[in-house]
Amino acid sequence: MMTEFFMIFALLSIWFSIIITLVVLFGAVHAIIQRFRVGGVNAIKPLPKYPKVTIIVPAHNEAIVIQDTVYALLHLDYPKESMEIRVVADNCSDETFKLAKAMSDRPEYKDFDIQIIKRTGTGGKAGVLNDVLEIATGDWICVYDADAMPQENALYFLIQKALEDEENYAAVFGRNKTRNYRQNFLTRCINLEIITTQKIHHIGLWHLFKIGRIPGTNFIIKTDFVRSIGGWDNGALTEDTAISFKIMQQNKLIALAQNSEAFQQEPETLQAYYYQRKRWAKGNYEVILDNFHHIFKRKSNWRIKLEMLYYTGTFFWFNVAILISNFLFIVNFVSMVTKLFYPSFVIPFTFGASNRQLSIILLVNWVLMFFIYLLQINIGLVSQYGQSTSKNLLYSIASYFTYSQLFIFVATNAFFSLMFDKLLHRDGSKWYKTQRF
Repeated sequence: MMTEFFMIFALLSIWFSIIITLVVLFGAVHAIIQRFRVGGVNAIKPLPKYPKVTIIVPAHNEAIVIQDTVYALLHLDYPKESMEIRVVADNCSDETFKLAKAMSDRPEYKDFDIQIIKRTGTGGKAGVLNDVLEIATGDWICVYDADAMPQENALYFLIQKALEDEENYAAVFGRNKTRNYRQNFLTRCINLEIITTQKIHHIGLWHLFKIGRIPGTNFIIKTDFVRSIGGWDNGALTEDTAISFKIMQQNKLIALAQNSEAFQQEPETLQAYYYQRKRWAKGNYEVILDNFHHIFKRKSNWRIKLEMLYYTGTFFWFNVAILISNFLFIVNFVSMVTKLFYPSFVIPFTFGASNRQLSIILLVNWVLMFFIYLLQINIGLVSQYGQSTSKNLLYSIASYFTYSQLFIFVATNAFFSLMFDKLLHRDGSKWYKTQRF
């Protein structure tokens, strides 16, 4: 009885996951087709106004990348009199401050309002954002990570989108591309993940439900609004996800500006990847636990309920279902091999006496999951210039058996790490800085 329960749970969960994926995929494809038909979406036209923007760059030991980022910010196609740039060297033990200052002090940038700030406070990235929030004079706060290189029109497109509905858009986010994706197999898989997330999931959810999620970089948020909700959560592992839910609680929208693009560096080693993704997963688990009550709270709006279900499904339900499915597959496979040598051996996970029916059901589920996995990746690749190649197709196939399984391992490990943090009262907010290359 228990074995049948596990099998039914895994199979139904997988089918539910497939349905959700297809709905979001449909939304993304519909939005992409509409975008191609309209055309001219990248045209640069004068805006009705250019609100002042405070650009914040939190930087902790970022000497390797900080000058490229400062250079990119000083070349944004946005009126310099409407920008104030604050690069914060947060508790740095390297030459981040010195190198950023050397770039900003060049004679050609003397007319820019840019300050390089040394900081020794606490709170990590969120602490930096809150400190600058107190002194910001811009109408909007714009955040770029220290490794982010925004394209010239990135800020323009963010503001352009914000002006479409200033009343309801509390924040606007753009897209991020992997600038070092050619380095090795890992970076190519991360590139596929980011393309799928941004070209399929983000576009599909915004197009269908007007649901957006603030990423860690390349976004703007209203200064007055973020002050009204108390700013960012100091010490939060994923301050971007936490503030996204705060925005939805206020019945405001996080709009997607597809044209706004920035390049970011991704981990090039398994160790760097593991610590970064583990921190993200733990942060998302914390946000889920903090906001799970919205599913049952009558006053909570439908968007936050749907987003909460989406996060819960992704990080809890579907992960458990996949783990159970993998366990059933391994146990049955070993049992079938054993049965070849010992015919009386009983295969543990079956429906009644029909092993053939079970095999067909499991095979159909696996084929569907594999096909949809490849479909969403390759639709994302087709919609992004220069990414639809035969090499990326091969990488997408290989990533299913390697990279996607690695994510399950990291997410499971992060969950148990968070549980031990709670039980042992450990400080789980410690940051593991992403290694730069």
